Amino acid sequence: MSQPKLILASTSSHRAKLLQQYHLEFSQEAPEVEEDLRASEAPAERATRLAQLKCASVARRFPDACVIGSDQVGVCSGELLHKPGNFDRALAQLQRCQGQTATFHTAVSVWNPQRQTYYGESVPTTLNFRTLEAARLAAYLRHDEPYDCAGAFKAEATGLVLFDAVSSDDPTALVGLPMMAVLRLLARSQITPDWF
Repeated sequence: MSQPKLILASTSSHRAKLLQQYHLEFSQEAPEVEEDLRASEAPAERATRLAQLKCASVARRFPDACVIGSDQVGVCSGELLHKPGNFDRALAQLQRCQGQTATFHTAVSVWNPQRQTYYGESVPTTLNFRTLEAARLAAYLRHDEPYDCAGAFKAEATGLVLFDAVSSDDPTALVGLPMMAVLRLLARSQITPDWF
């Protein structure tokens, strides 16, 4: 039985690079999802809901394809960590997190076209922020320019300088796509790297 077409429901270059490392053939499609906030929703629930909505948005357009949707929600001291967009907002966000513990919930949803169902997992990552002076935070921001990253850091670049400890069951979860979970879920749809 031939493998179904694989689609990543994201335009993120970070997520695409993770999939590319496994030499999986895939295309990318932008999901059409309103990333609304719900007052009573826990961060892990929000990540799970949005991952499935992104997956479903693309699966409706390509029902015979295997679709991967993912979302990540970070929280520190009860405050959601957003993509800062610029240097000033990134610096302010990092300053608020100094000496604190943050948790990033990275959820993935996979549409299985053979079984017409969704599979999903959520992977938490806990980060202990160091306490650094503003000049060092600014130096980091100028180095990595993580303005399009939730939390204002790039773990896949040099962002680990900001932390005393990082704890997760999946080291790729923090980048935005928990590949151990993705590979498990893809295997349920008979998709595996052809070299493995």
